[in-house]
Amino acid sequence: MESSEHGSSMSSAGVASGGTLPPGLTEEEAEEIQLELIKVEDEIQTLRQVLVAKERHAAELKRRLGISSLSEIKQNLTKGWHDVQCSNAYLTASATFEEIGRSDAYKRTQETLSQAGHMTSAAFSSVGSAIRNRFGEMRALPYSNSGNSPSFKSFEDKVENMKYKVMGQSNGEESNHSSTSNNAPF
Repeated sequence: MESSEHGSSMSSAGVASGGTLPPGLTEEEAEEIQLELIKVEDEIQTLRQVLVAKERHAAELKRRLGISSLSEIKQNLTKGWHDVQCSNAYLTASATFEEIGRSDAYKRTQETLSQAGHMTSAAFSSVGSAIRNRFGEMRALPYSNSGNSPSFKSFEDKVENMKYKVMGQSNGEESNHSSTSNNAPF
């Protein structure tokens, strides 16, 4: 298809569709611009076709080399992570976190939280022991049937199960709570 043929039909169509020429353009200038536009659009189409051909060729070469899409993604991620690690923002943030980790305030906070955790664990242990002792006393009472009732046993199992979920099993202590307590709502 010759550009001048294509251009003249487009030129009349372009001018006709707009109705009037843009201000400051003569009809000859408009036709010249229209021809240049057609030429540029043809070049763009040619470049697209060349690009598609090059992409197919590259894909074929990769296939022959055994390079898969997954390995390309992995390689891109590795390179991206390396770039992040080398960036000034990452290096600055890492240095700041290292300084914070070495600071006295951080160490004191860490020690305080650790002590609070130990104290909380000890408190739960003593509360659990007190509850267990109290239930043992209730079960041992001669005038009470509550220790042998199904609802008492279910409640006892739930409390025991909650203790294991909150504190975990003590060293050397065997799990002797019933299988029904494993399904308890606590």
